[in-house]
Amino acid sequence: MADEELEAIRRQRMAELQAKHGDASNHQQQGEEAKQREHDMRNSILAQVLDQSARARLSNLALVKPEKAKAVENYLIQMARYGSLGGKISESGLIEILEKVRGQTEKTTTVKFDRRRVMDSDDDDEDDS
Repeated sequence: MADEELEAIRRQRMAELQAKHGDASNHQQQGEEAKQREHDMRNSILAQVLDQSARARLSNLALVKPEKAKAVENYLIQMARYGSLGGKISESGLIEILEKVRGQTEKTTTVKFDRRRVMDSDDDDEDDS
């Protein structure tokens, strides 16, 4: 009798684990589908807003600086949603937008030299004669 009870507990636990694992993989699949839908939506909006040369420039930028390309994409999508774009943006228009974004996100780098005041070895080489 103990073997039958133990087997029933094992089957119940196995069913719980399978259900839990099935839910996790289903949840993960839904997340991936949502990301794919968002990506497709972004691409369709950008295709409506940018002409071919501007899209090519933006995709080249995405290869080199993905975070800057994402910021520009977000800016373009926001402008499109508010209706502040007057047609398709050409490559020169995209360059202006890139310069504007660069001005907002530009980081200034400063280098400060802190030289140590140590006796130079040249000072010790004087002739005592």
